[in-house]
Amino acid sequence: MYGYSGKILHIDLTERKTWVEEKPEEWYKLYIGGVSMATRLCWENIEPGCDALSPENPIALANGIFAGTPVPVGGKYGLASKSPLTGFIGDSLSGSWFTIALKRAGWDGLVIHGASEEWVNVFVDDKRVQFRDASALLGLGTFATEEAIREQLGDDQVRSATIGPAGENGVTIANVTNDGRQAGRTGHGAVWGSKKLKALSVRGTQGVTVADPETLMALSFEITEASQGPHTSKYRMLGTATNVLNMNKLGLLPTRNYQEGVFEDAELVSGEYLDEHHKVKVIACAQCPIACEQMSIVRDGEYKGSMTGIEYECLYANGPNLGINDMRAIIKLIETCDQGGQDAMSNGVTISWAMETFERGIFTKEDFKCAKYPEGFEPNFGNGEAAVTLAEMIRDREGIGELLSHGTRYASQQTDKERGTETYQWAMNIKGLENPGYDARALKTFSVGLAVGTRGGCHNRTAAYDPDIKGVTNRFTVDETRGKVAASTEEYAAVYDTLPLCKFIRRCFTGKADRAGAWPMIAKLINATTGWDFDYDDVDLIGVRAHTIKKAFNIREGWTRADDHLPYRWHHDPMTKGPSAGYVVTEEELEYLKDLYYEAKGWTKEGLIPKEKLIELGMADVAEEIGV
Repeated sequence: MYGYSGKILHIDLTERKTWVEEKPEEWYKLYIGGVSMATRLCWENIEPGCDALSPENPIALANGIFAGTPVPVGGKYGLASKSPLTGFIGDSLSGSWFTIALKRAGWDGLVIHGASEEWVNVFVDDKRVQFRDASALLGLGTFATEEAIREQLGDDQVRSATIGPAGENGVTIANVTNDGRQAGRTGHGAVWGSKKLKALSVRGTQGVTVADPETLMALSFEITEASQGPHTSKYRMLGTATNVLNMNKLGLLPTRNYQEGVFEDAELVSGEYLDEHHKVKVIACAQCPIACEQMSIVRDGEYKGSMTGIEYECLYANGPNLGINDMRAIIKLIETCDQGGQDAMSNGVTISWAMETFERGIFTKEDFKCAKYPEGFEPNFGNGEAAVTLAEMIRDREGIGELLSHGTRYASQQTDKERGTETYQWAMNIKGLENPGYDARALKTFSVGLAVGTRGGCHNRTAAYDPDIKGVTNRFTVDETRGKVAASTEEYAAVYDTLPLCKFIRRCFTGKADRAGAWPMIAKLINATTGWDFDYDDVDLIGVRAHTIKKAFNIREGWTRADDHLPYRWHHDPMTKGPSAGYVVTEEELEYLKDLYYEAKGWTKEGLIPKEKLIELGMADVAEEIGV
């Protein structure tokens, strides 16, 4: 088999044993890699209905089909488990050198079972697996953990995926970090922490064999050349932070916990400002010719020396959404998250909920006591010092940080239960996952894409904001086309998440970010790597199957139509400023959009998947469990 080893490594942390599972080529043709294969491995190995933080919830990693090859932006892997935030599938992507090391070690994927009694660093050294004592690594941040492991092993080629103090402490919004990149959403760090898995380290020394190296090299060079042109210029120059001013202009920039879509100080927290005052350099992932990550530093003031990579999603969440206009405090906030190992998006949105709850008089200064401020402090919007302190309290589960460490859904439910309040009305999450940096009240297609998403509030699993923002659809209205558009963009995104390829390359195939432009080239890349005979329709089915297996996982975990929802605020509270003022997505509109979407997917009116649909996709075993 070309492009794959045909082998999945299983690791049991409880019994400290391993075994190898060999998969047939037809299985790989169905699930390919990335989040699709990782979810399928969860489907096969999880105890349905289990507690996400129990030993019965496995960790599944699946490599990319192009990892370790010349294919640009192909160095990514998928990570999946049942999410402790949502109770549904938690699927994330990360990339860079860890992915390539895993591929060179000869593994297409890993499944980690059980839980260790003591903190452990699992070291996959080609075919050998060591269970190493990780007690000396406890308390270290994510970046420091990676360096310490390389030092312990005396090999700077060892690559590690790690958790920081947040994961160790069971923070539900904790993530997993490797090579400065994060599998950043749905709470993977908490799952690793529950298993006492501090790190997974890999050393791979083998080569990667492809079917047609000459063709693959020629295609890769063509794409690399295109990636240095105008189609990626905004990412190369300013990174995704350039979206701050774009979203602000459209009235879609979440401000003060999504109360408005326009931030009066957007210029001070823009990608342009970041570039002029704070940028140190840009960094690229392995196999990436684009280099979008803006490494930024605080040069003066209280947080002098703080440095981390800045992207739009973490910038909006910890900047405008907190009402903070001081880029120095924002950099410190994101650094605290990245080194502590907690999702910067959920961190910012959760703190913004706490700030609004304080400003509405439900929380008081007394609620914010901590070792640093024994008398308490006042976390008003715009207070950067308070936000940094709250991020540290969340990481350490100190004081009110214990409540906030579980995200906005849990925090609002507990507060409302204990105080008889209705803070859920400004808890900005979908299915328990905090929302991304695009206000959906004036993005009607995107609103249904978010509501029905298998992951929760996520812009990466639906591309439905694209037609809304570009004017392909009227973003302020609803019509009968939106179900098809939402379904199509979701499956389009799932292709990239399954290969996986970074979506920033999407216009480098023909200059167009659509199926017609990308699918023929992607089919050629797959065929040159594997020797298969994929065509346009086969590529399309990659996305359909990827989304279907995630949806099937959720159905088996008890999903119902009611779980496809939007936050109360987006239904009832129109913004008052900017070009998106006055709009909401009414509950009637959302129900109509859901009907259209389910119909476009070929599902029942309740959003369940017919058996024949699953059988057509090669998922007969899944059909037996959840098909209708």
